Amino acid sequence: MDFRIENYPIIFDEVEYLHPQSAWLMHAPLAFLLVEVLKPKIIVELGTHVGYSYNALCQAVKKLKLNTKCYAVDTWVGDKHSSFYDESVYIKLKKYQDENYKDFSTLLKMTFDEAVNKFDNGSIDLLHIDGLHTYEAVKHDFETWLSKMSNRGVVLFHDTEVREADFGVYRFFDDITSNYKKYFNFKHGHGLGVVLVGSEYSSELINLVEKFKNEVFYEKLFYSLGSVISLKVENLELKKENSHFFIRVLRKILKILKIIK
Repeated sequence: MDFRIENYPIIFDEVEYLHPQSAWLMHAPLAFLLVEVLKPKIIVELGTHVGYSYNALCQAVKKLKLNTKCYAVDTWVGDKHSSFYDESVYIKLKKYQDENYKDFSTLLKMTFDEAVNKFDNGSIDLLHIDGLHTYEAVKHDFETWLSKMSNRGVVLFHDTEVREADFGVYRFFDDITSNYKKYFNFKHGHGLGVVLVGSEYSSELINLVEKFKNEVFYEKLFYSLGSVISLKVENLELKKENSHFFIRVLRKILKILKIIK
């Protein structure tokens, strides 16, 4: 079956959960598409932080009314790449999840190595690896979780285009794609690599991967869709800053007029 992008208007859906701190902003439309094409039984995300990418995956599951279980694995304390943060990040995400996706989503507050044994071998259809981004860490995460992937398993790697400091996702992605030939990589939004690691896929998904790998139209399309999201977040942040500035100025005026202390 040939893949036809016009059959998937979900890529134009509004993203319901926006977060200015997310480096994944531009990839929600692709997440929506992959969920609809793959229709995964189990989705696992390794490294969730503020939850933008995970909530995008959950949004697609809910919209499509799929019988999918979603799991986010994170310690929610941070690392040297995402920075360290306090408990409020987890609390905010947990509240949003409980209000919107509690029927099929679970937050696993633990290390990736602690979580791996909670899943049966061959059970995960979609795995998003977005934890510590050194070469050694990404290699370890991939090799540790590979046996959990199903015969139609798809793995996402974020930051495939970051080549600064000790980021090593791009090197590991180059390594594994010499063995796994069904893959593509979008360079925008710090890079998102998609790799098919199983052996049983629909002809449509295989056709999608080949098109996305070889035809520049698709990367330009998703770059454009992602840019709209980024601009929307920037606009919201600008409005917030202007609002805060107005309030500060107003308070100063009221103090001068001795209306408030």
